Amino acid sequence: MNNETSTEKDKNQQDDNKSSLVDKIQQLGQSNVPQVPDSNVHVLTIIGQVEGHVQLPPQNKTTKYEHIIPQLIAIEQNPKIEGVVILLNTVGGDVEAGLAISEMIASLSKPTVSIVLGGGHSIGVPIAVATNHSYIVPTATMIIHPIRLTGMVIGAPQTFEYLEKMQDRVVDFVINHSNIKEEKFNELMFAKGNLSRDIGSKLVGIDAVQNGLIDAVGGVKEAMGKVNELIGKSKLNDGSTE
Repeated sequence: MNNETSTEKDKNQQDDNKSSLVDKIQQLGQSNVPQVPDSNVHVLTIIGQVEGHVQLPPQNKTTKYEHIIPQLIAIEQNPKIEGVVILLNTVGGDVEAGLAISEMIASLSKPTVSIVLGGGHSIGVPIAVATNHSYIVPTATMIIHPIRLTGMVIGAPQTFEYLEKMQDRVVDFVINHSNIKEEKFNELMFAKGNLSRDIGSKLVGIDAVQNGLIDAVGGVKEAMGKVNELIGKSKLNDGSTE
């Protein structure tokens, strides 16, 4: 009887753990930060549309910035996590939320590597370049275009000045965290003919690397190798200062 009771308790505990894990995946799109003996590298996903202050319809697949930012704080504070890999497949979204996530990633003290998978469009561009090293798979695309507004727009000079300053914030971040020149980025952003009836450019795989936006073409293997290399260098630097 005791053995049966113990077995039932173990089974119930496993079911509770599985239920908790499923809840976290449903809410955040991933499990909680890794614990020993799990990996020392945390994988963070940015998928769908970056959701900001306005909640998007339920049929939209979104990444909520109020979920991502606390996770980044937890990653920074967890000594067991030594590196971070960012997986991107996003169409863009809220500019301020995207920039907030980008700044948080860029300010992490731990080595970071990003991979652009299906797409890293619009505000996904600064998120992709915010890491220490960035990769893009050969078939992934990145769309660069000027900032757009949705909803009611007040036709006043101040509105356009605000848009221009917001655009400058995005451009400054990208050129300061990648190898692309400001002139080239602006050229791609305002190019005509690349996007149907719109201005902007679509960069596919190697094009993003050749333009200096992304560091290299690669996928999971390359990203994991690079983050482990950066972790090793970080440990060596820490040892040399002691």
